[in-house]
Amino acid sequence: MAAAAPANGSAQDAAAAEPPLKLIAASKSIVLDRYEDGVSVELGTHLVAGAKPFELRVKRKSFKDPIVVEQIVDGKAKALPAGLTTNYLGLPNFTRLTIFDATGKKLVDRGQTFCPNSYDSARTRPDAPDKTPYPEQCSPNGFTVSNVWGIQSGWTARPAEPQQIKLWMGKYTAKVEVAPKYRTMFGIPANQASTTINITVRKAPPGGHGKLADKLAAERRQQARIEAAKPQPKPNAKAPVGKDNVPAGPKPDLVALPAWGARISKGEEGTPTAKNDFMQFAATVYNAGPSTLVLDGYRRQGQDLMDAYQYFYNEKGQQVGHAKTGTMEWDPRDGHFHWHFTDFASYRLLKANQTEIVRSQKEAFCLAATDQIDQLAKNANWHPMNTDLHTACGDYSSVAVREVLDVGAGDTYDQTRPGQSFDITNLPNGTYYIQVLANPEKRLFESNTTNNNALRKVILGGKKGARTVQVPAHDLVNWNG
Repeated sequence: MAAAAPANGSAQDAAAAEPPLKLIAASKSIVLDRYEDGVSVELGTHLVAGAKPFELRVKRKSFKDPIVVEQIVDGKAKALPAGLTTNYLGLPNFTRLTIFDATGKKLVDRGQTFCPNSYDSARTRPDAPDKTPYPEQCSPNGFTVSNVWGIQSGWTARPAEPQQIKLWMGKYTAKVEVAPKYRTMFGIPANQASTTINITVRKAPPGGHGKLADKLAAERRQQARIEAAKPQPKPNAKAPVGKDNVPAGPKPDLVALPAWGARISKGEEGTPTAKNDFMQFAATVYNAGPSTLVLDGYRRQGQDLMDAYQYFYNEKGQQVGHAKTGTMEWDPRDGHFHWHFTDFASYRLLKANQTEIVRSQKEAFCLAATDQIDQLAKNANWHPMNTDLHTACGDYSSVAVREVLDVGAGDTYDQTRPGQSFDITNLPNGTYYIQVLANPEKRLFESNTTNNNALRKVILGGKKGARTVQVPAHDLVNWNG
């Protein structure tokens, strides 16, 4: 028997009438646990894309230019208002969260940033596409060049991350609503733009985490386990034989970004000392493409050393050549404990006249796609192969490893990593520059080497044992992590 046609027109008409986004709640009533340091408020609300994907492209021409946002509709770009966002974390104040107690007193009233890229996105109807092309997160890196934010048609995204809020045991009412300017901007009807949830807060049951921080840490560990379970890139079965073969064609392009996260530590690598002051920092090198950087390491028998080879691919992604590019070494230090490729990057502290004064001990790196820097680069991979250093770079029993830096992805080493610092104990106060050099010994084959050097100004002050560091804006990027 044939299915009946929709009463108010065709299925296509019904789909076309769907709003581009709508706000829904999984349940109108939820129970939340209160720990001694607060409540993790996850309301079970979702934004659902309609008949077409909801897609935004967020980019800037250079660090001297502001971030612009375009909406992609039917393959065409529509410019959104200037100044919509100043970072790549999402759309600021997209939704508003208000929470009232049982007497109607307003306890919480805050705007929430919306990142359309959601690691737990899922389809909401059986006829929706079975896969989403969009990334799993927005970029927290202040030196990001471009991001793609999107929700597949019929799929969901969370309006905001869970928030830690001080609530006592009792009854509450929460309201989440899309801000009026975004309702107008994206054509979201008012009756599809808000939802109300009844909340019961109870004391966390015995045997659970004693503190909310412990609960959140457990959730992060679970996410890390999910990440570790993803298939990892496999090295070739054995080292290549014959002469190096570096064909013409696409190559990776390593780009150094300005350092960030500069801060003073009483001791390197988190080890307290009364004698030395260190300036810790973070740095990112990314691959602007158009080809993926692929390095295989093959262990020398009985040694903590591997011979490293770079592989080359044609426009169709077929392997067409290789070249020996140095070595990989085993790093047993806490915070590493994996195989590092030598000479991927180098860090130096320069005087105001930009001559070298201190060189960082950090010279070797495990390559992994920790940050999404330029998702609009040619051949950018929105789902990088490896995003976790602990699973991407082997262990002590490895006889071979494959380290990959996909197009558009960056590899960040933050200030908690051993060697990621300068000893500034005896340096006078004044202006200095942190220099980040990609591929400093030119061991890797690239399509472009003119962008391998980046500088970030820092200003040292204070006195020995109580040093300070100021980090001025870099062009329009006023970010220090």
